[in-house]
Amino acid sequence: MISVDEALKIVLDSVRPLESEAVGLRDCYGRVLSEDVYSECDIPASDYSAMDGYALRYSDTKGASSSSPVHLKVIGEIRAGGEFDGRLVDGQAVKIMTGAPIPDGADAVIMVEYTRAEGDRVAILQEVGYGENIRRAGEDVKKGSLVIKRGTRLGPAHAGMLSAVGRPRVNVTRRPRVAIIITGDEVIGPDEELKKGKVRNANIYSLSGQVMSAGAIPVDMGIARDDLDDLKTKIKEALAHDVIITSGGVSMGEYDLVRDVLGEFGFQQLFWKVAMRPGKPNLFGIVDNKPVFGLPGNPVSCMIGFEVFVRPAILRMLGQETNDVMEVDAYLEEDIKKKKGLRFFIRAQTRWVDGRYVTRTTGPQGSGILSSMALANSLMILPEGEEFIRKGTTVRVRLL
Repeated sequence: MISVDEALKIVLDSVRPLESEAVGLRDCYGRVLSEDVYSECDIPASDYSAMDGYALRYSDTKGASSSSPVHLKVIGEIRAGGEFDGRLVDGQAVKIMTGAPIPDGADAVIMVEYTRAEGDRVAILQEVGYGENIRRAGEDVKKGSLVIKRGTRLGPAHAGMLSAVGRPRVNVTRRPRVAIIITGDEVIGPDEELKKGKVRNANIYSLSGQVMSAGAIPVDMGIARDDLDDLKTKIKEALAHDVIITSGGVSMGEYDLVRDVLGEFGFQQLFWKVAMRPGKPNLFGIVDNKPVFGLPGNPVSCMIGFEVFVRPAILRMLGQETNDVMEVDAYLEEDIKKKKGLRFFIRAQTRWVDGRYVTRTTGPQGSGILSSMALANSLMILPEGEEFIRKGTTVRVRLL
């Protein structure tokens, strides 16, 4: 049995980013960028007005006030997207809209609120400073600058930035296809009658959601019965994909067949048991250069095994530079007793109260109690060396 940290290192050392593919901007959300993107232009491309008002020379506004306005001749108007061919000189102003380019000769914009239109002239009711209300060319992005780094998971603002720098298509890492095999004679579908000895297939839906949230594509391979031939068929079909997850059948029971069947496909086992709870019987290895995760069948153990080992592997395969996982310190609101020598992942509700995080368990912590996982928004991570964690202790919490 190895530690969680040792097991995670083995997993991450065993996977590499997948190849790239080009996608359009409408399809890039949530994808991981596989190239550095540099701007081919200044943004904005030229000086433009930040306000509706009048473009003018700031020196013409000296001494202006509501009681003693300065009057300037209005020689034109510029709308956003428009142009002005002339050049402004002393004593002149150009009516201008937000986003319109600054005309030659102007060095400031006064807001319309501080002016009064008077036919072909405008009364300036207060002074403005040099450059006031002007957004300069390249103020946002300079031509040639790095705007989005390789390994970034793209969000809405990234898509907008890609458009702004003139990139209608972008290279992203291909999403891993994750084959999911649920094992066991006892497993039935959600629409089937729940008879004695049967359990509905919760894990396929929990795992599929986790796979999608990590940025990969789940592929439901169906339920493999406790039969060698059936399991062989499912695993052979699963090898057409990038990652294989099995759920159940990795313990030491007479019908725990996953390890034996994987061995027939040349499975290189890298670890089997991990010093953690829930989820000690976590299997990991390689078949045909593809990672295989044998997660426990108990629904909570299965989900936590995914969070601890599979999610980081998928992010590595996507080439994502930063982990989405957020961990915080929180004030423990109750005493907790645990077994020494194992790292515990406790289902918890964590809240922000009076300037700090506070946390407490969501109820019974058995590995088959899915209701306490459904109530959780976080996992307390309790270290191996601890046996009793007292109320008031600061504990590490992973937000889900």
